[in-house]
Amino acid sequence: MSTTPPVLAAELAQAWADIQRHHPELPDLAAPESLIGESSSACGAELSFERLLHEAVHGIAAARGVRDTSRAGRYHNRRFLAIAEEMGLDHPEEPHASSGFSLVTLNPEAKRRYRPTIERLQRALKAHTVATASDTKRSFRGPAARHGSSGGGVRVKAVCDCGRNVRVVPSVLAQAPIVCGGCGKPFRIPETVGAAG
Repeated sequence: MSTTPPVLAAELAQAWADIQRHHPELPDLAAPESLIGESSSACGAELSFERLLHEAVHGIAAARGVRDTSRAGRYHNRRFLAIAEEMGLDHPEEPHASSGFSLVTLNPEAKRRYRPTIERLQRALKAHTVATASDTKRSFRGPAARHGSSGGGVRVKAVCDCGRNVRVVPSVLAQAPIVCGGCGKPFRIPETVGAAG
């Protein structure tokens, strides 16, 4: 098994497709590689099937036009929780003070349903971790490694022609277009002239 990021991206896309088989309204994952090396304290820092299913909850919420978060996407509300429960995720009774119901975990039925997918993705993630941890002076890791970036970073607002927006790391958007499910046009970072930082 190759351990390059494109292979891991393909495994993430396959896992997403497995989720779509059970939840057909889930939109396609535009850029699976955007999940590699990215972390979010509200959505889970470690990339795993559970995190992917969490992201799928956001995808279904977007497809339904449901606002499932507030506080710049950090606080996951009861609408998020309702969709999460539909998809096989559980949460403790009380919400977290700053992230709401973001700390969801797979319920036993979902673990059984997705077991082959979880195992396949875990193998790919382990191989990717081994490959990226074995850097030597003679290893070339590309521009992200040279500049100290893991692919994550500061997210900026990207917009499409119909007015929808997403937060994205500019380097991720530069890798390949991220297409809006509403209008089919690519998201772009608007130019801001003289904006205060």
